[in-house]
Amino acid sequence: MPLKLYNKISPEGELGIWNIHENEAFFLSKLNLTKEETDYFQKLKGRRGVEWIAVRYLLHFMSGRKIRGAVLKDEFGKPHLENSNWHISISHTHGRAAVIASPKLVGIDIQKFVSRIDRIAHKFMRPIENECLEESTQLEHLHIFWGAKEALYKAYGRKELEFKGHILVDPFPYSENGSTTATIKKGDYEKSFQVHFDKMENFFLVWVMED
Repeated sequence: MPLKLYNKISPEGELGIWNIHENEAFFLSKLNLTKEETDYFQKLKGRRGVEWIAVRYLLHFMSGRKIRGAVLKDEFGKPHLENSNWHISISHTHGRAAVIASPKLVGIDIQKFVSRIDRIAHKFMRPIENECLEESTQLEHLHIFWGAKEALYKAYGRKELEFKGHILVDPFPYSENGSTTATIKKGDYEKSFQVHFDKMENFFLVWVMED
């Protein structure tokens, strides 16, 4: 079974990662997609479609349900699980699917290492965040900052959130796994989060949970 990771997370929640080796037929045989899901899935091509359906299979696998709950979206496009009061967040890239679920606000991001991330760093890094970067690990460090801000954006779930202006990640020294804290500030909205990260082979996993 290509389940890479399945962890209970504190204070309450679950996190899973799936290494995708199966084709779409495998996942389709395991899931009973709604008409809306089927219509959307049929518009997807190649790897993107397989990753999309793998995320939904992983979520169902983690839920332990006999009857699958559909992944629905709210008015802002934020996903949630049918007939569940738990928050969920999903991510997929280059043959990896990642899911997090908790009664608290959560977000997750998984990304493959790319050497060009420094070209867009000015779009999401604040000066104080840049100050903690070291030349020897700059690219890896930037992936964690980017993943944290992606995950926080998903946890917020209402769009119109600026990575540089509204998502504030507290500076931290680079390591392959660790944690930091972050805050989303926009208008009257302010919420603090714990940020956890892990380098897994050539991928960076980052997940956040509200304090």
